[in-house]
Amino acid sequence: MDPMVILNIWTELGKIGSAIMQPLYWAVSGIIVLWHSVFSPLFGVDSGLTWTLSIIGLTVIIRGLMMPLYAKQLNSSRAMQALQPKIQELQSKYGADRERLGQETMKLYQEEGVSPTASCVPLLIQLPIFWALFNVLNGAARGIARGKWFVDNPQLVDSLSNATIFGAELSGTFLPITDGFGATQVLTLILVIAMTLLLFFQQLHMMRRNMPPSAFEGPMGQQQKMMLYLMPAMYIFIGPNIPVGVLIYWMISNLWTLAQQYIIIRNYPTPGTPAYIEWEERMIAKGKDPKAIERARADKARKRPRSAGPATRTATEGPAKVTRQTVNRDTVRKDGDARQVVQRQQVQRSSRAARKKKS
Repeated sequence: MDPMVILNIWTELGKIGSAIMQPLYWAVSGIIVLWHSVFSPLFGVDSGLTWTLSIIGLTVIIRGLMMPLYAKQLNSSRAMQALQPKIQELQSKYGADRERLGQETMKLYQEEGVSPTASCVPLLIQLPIFWALFNVLNGAARGIARGKWFVDNPQLVDSLSNATIFGAELSGTFLPITDGFGATQVLTLILVIAMTLLLFFQQLHMMRRNMPPSAFEGPMGQQQKMMLYLMPAMYIFIGPNIPVGVLIYWMISNLWTLAQQYIIIRNYPTPGTPAYIEWEERMIAKGKDPKAIERARADKARKRPRSAGPATRTATEGPAKVTRQTVNRDTVRKDGDARQVVQRQQVQRSSRAARKKKS
């Protein structure tokens, strides 16, 4: 293919992506400017503390608005976990026939009203939001206006790019070190180390408390252990090139995630894990049925909850009447030389296609 054609296609895709991101840029810039107007009378328009609190306020609002998406993702995971025993039975029965296994698995999903991709949809929605947050903050820290509220107020972009906190520039980065090792490098180093340790603890806590022992067996278990160290190391490599303002956002977001994870593991643990055993004991001590609670949680993500069904009839309504379609058939009986025709009613059976359509 002609390189110019590829370049034109790439340019058009970039324009489409930019158009999609504009509403998110508008929302993010509006929230941070709103918080800035709240804190400006207290600490000053150009104060680094004002901008730091605005970034924190932005993070809290965005993460709070995304809680329903996280809850939907959690319920979808619960529904999938509830189906694991049935899926394992299908794997044992049709393990050699991959095509039949796939068909039976999809049939099980349809019967149970569960979508295997439902837990991925919230994550896909979150990615553009996080990307918009990064671009708006990163652009403002570097003097580039993104989002209507920063474009219409360029003085705020200049204010943010020149603001300092503890002597460190919010728009500054660890690298390159042009004016020596100063406050910007110190604060960046503190934030990078703190985020690295925080992510390591977060993953370690998840593995020890909310993952079954079987998850650490085999090649997948080795990958889990490797990710425990590789993911935190990501901050060490990319952190020195990220502005302080963006690192503050990441730090607050990670703290939010840690608190959220603690609440989830304590109250919504994965079955078969140490956290689940403790939760089960707490529920039993309170006189509640853990199995019933788990079924109710799994049903939240089902299109057709198992608990939903036809209404029961009361004793005063009497027995339910069943109407059957019938057809008259003639039967010929012979009595010597005489022939007798007997008419009888027989239940008419509908075709398989009609029964499927009716169900």
